[in-house]
Amino acid sequence: MTPIRVMIVDDHAMVRDGLQALLTQQAELAVVGLAADGIEALQMARECQPDVVLMDLGMPRMGGIEATRRLLALCPTAAVIVLTMSDDDTSLLAAMRSGARGYLLKEADGHDVIAAIHTVMGGQVLFGQGVAASVLQLLDDPPARRDPPFKNLSNRELQILQLVASGATNPGIARQLNISTKTVANMLSAILVKIEVRDRAEAAAKAHAAGLGARN
Repeated sequence: MTPIRVMIVDDHAMVRDGLQALLTQQAELAVVGLAADGIEALQMARECQPDVVLMDLGMPRMGGIEATRRLLALCPTAAVIVLTMSDDDTSLLAAMRSGARGYLLKEADGHDVIAAIHTVMGGQVLFGQGVAASVLQLLDDPPARRDPPFKNLSNRELQILQLVASGATNPGIARQLNISTKTVANMLSAILVKIEVRDRAEAAAKAHAAGLGARN
């Protein structure tokens, strides 16, 4: 029987090494790649063609949401399982909309991770313990009853985030809003802090999940 080819993507070496040690104990699994961020994951995926990818969300250079979307364009048969500390609804929705087949919190034990790999390889979608309840609540909660997204952003910050989600560059945003490029950069830095993401790609993904911007 051909082993399931697994790639691990996480910016913490201890997490990568721990998962590798866990998975290599299973005869039916083979770890074919270790990546520290989304850019490395895309480069590696072209070479190793994984069956399953364990994907962190918050990483430098390119976060897990954007990496998942791009990786599945390169390897459409791969199944991505998000393995993260983030249990908020926005991250969950963004992950699912990017094409992830599973969502596990890092507090899950090794047996859960191994079971998740087999589950998604069987064509099923998996939500780990602590996440499934959020999914049910999101399905039961009509949009009209939910709080508006990004309530902590000013109107101008919301405009900038929407333009980022639509693919506009900083100079393009500056021209549209008739402000300086430096002002755009400063406000975007503040936006990243307020919405708790690491980079522009994650901000765009989070905005898409909330219904802002146009998906390319």
